[in-house]
Amino acid sequence: MTAQKILYFVDGISTWVGKAAAWLIIGLMLLICGEVFKRYILNMPTAWIFDASNMFYGSLFMLAGAYTLAQNGHVRGDFLYSSMKPRTQASLDLVLYFVFFIPGIVALIYAGYDYAAVSWRINEHSNVTADGPPVYHFKSIIPIAGAFVLLQGFAEIMRCVMCLVNGQWPARLKDVSEIDVVEQQLAGSQHVDDETRRIAIERAHSIEEEAHKRGMGEKI
Repeated sequence: MTAQKILYFVDGISTWVGKAAAWLIIGLMLLICGEVFKRYILNMPTAWIFDASNMFYGSLFMLAGAYTLAQNGHVRGDFLYSSMKPRTQASLDLVLYFVFFIPGIVALIYAGYDYAAVSWRINEHSNVTADGPPVYHFKSIIPIAGAFVLLQGFAEIMRCVMCLVNGQWPARLKDVSEIDVVEQQLAGSQHVDDETRRIAIERAHSIEEEAHKRGMGEKI
């Protein structure tokens, strides 16, 4: 298995986990809609709805971390980073991964495992309400999500090393982007002529490419 295939394999795991976790937003929406109906129509509010919504959103947020890293989507202040050569970017990233990322994520996994183990042992329930829901399953997400982020972090370190060797960033596993949605909408529109549609799609891809170059740096 080549290095690029290993990167795609890890990207695929992170993407699958992220997309699977995305379904939690449907559960969260149904939960909130149901609570709004009960509270304002039936006048029967649910005591544990705050805890439940926090657990849904918290699980989604944590499990999507590896997917976001795989898509290079985490926020960074790129006013200097984007002007650097790829090898300079890779050197900086490599230092930051070893100094901050790996120690921080390992600490998260270690502490999260301890929190989850204690929570399961004492059958912990939320103390926000008098009869709060159990939280041990929610705390178990902490080390699990941390492990996925750490796995993706190792893939990012591989990318840095490959960039230092080759002078350019390795490809990432492509996923659907906002530009793809724009293209689909334009393609299905009956109110835009072919030439205008073509120009709009080309401009949209140009904007996406420019944003990609700003994030990853151009080979100079």
